Amino acid sequence: MIITTELKTDGTVIGALTANPKEFKTGSRGFYGQGKIEIDGKRYQVQIQLVEIGSKKTAGESDSKE
Repeated sequence: MIITTELKTDGTVIGALTANPKEFKTGSRGFYGQGKIEIDGKRYQVQIQLVEIGSKKTAGESDSKE
């Protein structure tokens, strides 16, 4: 699954960002995306992070799905 987000101001879309699935260094799973947008002639870096609550593996869990 890929998530597409829209950045809006006053209901007008000013940018869009795609968040791809990611396994974070912490062991948690979720989605992450980054990009650049322009607002009123100024450029900005944008990041989005969605972390699934409870997705981090505990010390006793393994990667195999039996």
